Amino acid sequence: MDDGKVLVYRLGIVAMCLLHMVTLRAERFTVTGLEKPVLAPFGAVLELSCQLSPPQNAQHMEIRWFRTHYTQPINLYEDGKDLFGKIIPKYVERTELLKDAIGEGKVTLRIFNVNPDDDGHYHCIFKDGKFYEEHITEVKVIAGSSRVQILVHPPTTKGVIVECHSRGWFPQPHLEWRDSRGGVIPAASKSHSRNEDKLFDMKMTLLLRDSSLRNVTCCIWNRLTGQEESTSIVLPVEMFSWNFIWTMIVAVILTMMALFIIIPSIKLHILEDAQFDLDSMWLDDMTMILSMLMVFVVMLITFIFFILRGAQEHTAPRIENLQRNYVLFYHRRK
Repeated sequence: MDDGKVLVYRLGIVAMCLLHMVTLRAERFTVTGLEKPVLAPFGAVLELSCQLSPPQNAQHMEIRWFRTHYTQPINLYEDGKDLFGKIIPKYVERTELLKDAIGEGKVTLRIFNVNPDDDGHYHCIFKDGKFYEEHITEVKVIAGSSRVQILVHPPTTKGVIVECHSRGWFPQPHLEWRDSRGGVIPAASKSHSRNEDKLFDMKMTLLLRDSSLRNVTCCIWNRLTGQEESTSIVLPVEMFSWNFIWTMIVAVILTMMALFIIIPSIKLHILEDAQFDLDSMWLDDMTMILSMLMVFVVMLITFIFFILRGAQEHTAPRIENLQRNYVLFYHRRK
């Protein structure tokens, strides 16, 4: 019995030692790094660090950096050397692993010439034999422009179209028009495109129908960084004269047509008893007069149209000069 108890006791001690060794091996290190997202300016050099905890020599370990797929590393260190031939093509000659503190378990991935494709998550893995741990860092690429341009189109019968342009933003910024009091004016349209650098080029238009909104401001800002840029413009009253002219023309035409129709009808009603026998002849004459009137109105509108079109063509070079004079840059609102 004593020998059996001793055997059981020794087996228990061996089992506890093995369990303790497995536990120590499973918890021998973790990987730490930046917890908050890293802002990376477009075209800059980005550095991402990760470190073993507790600190220990990592020269014999495999250190792998990748984006979304483990088998597609953007940088790989193994057997004490960098394996550039195994990284994905778009990161060839764009990454460098700084190993000055690898004896303490710390490495830094350096990425050159940051672009919008670099936006996202980065996995850092330390692997020792079959045991590994990783840390994930989020990178947010940012780009902004201080160049905000306003262009003014020649006035038309609908009003004046104003365009706001700005190039080179990331991520996609927010745009809005504001009046002189800071109130938001609904835009006629908003659009964007991606340029050769995969940055956002923004465009926003506004239709001004009268001179009450001559003072407008184009505002654009990056919600991620808080960068805001704006440009203001004040349009001359003369650019809205077409609206008044067309209103007067339409009012005069409608008034004349109403008078030519209503007055004869009143006369007919007054004289219907005395001159009933002349009604048919009178109606025929009125039909002819109204027909001639309609022809006259059409000719008048056509004549006015050609006058206004010629005046608009004559005004176009002047409007282009106004565009150059009223385009303002680098007006910032913080």
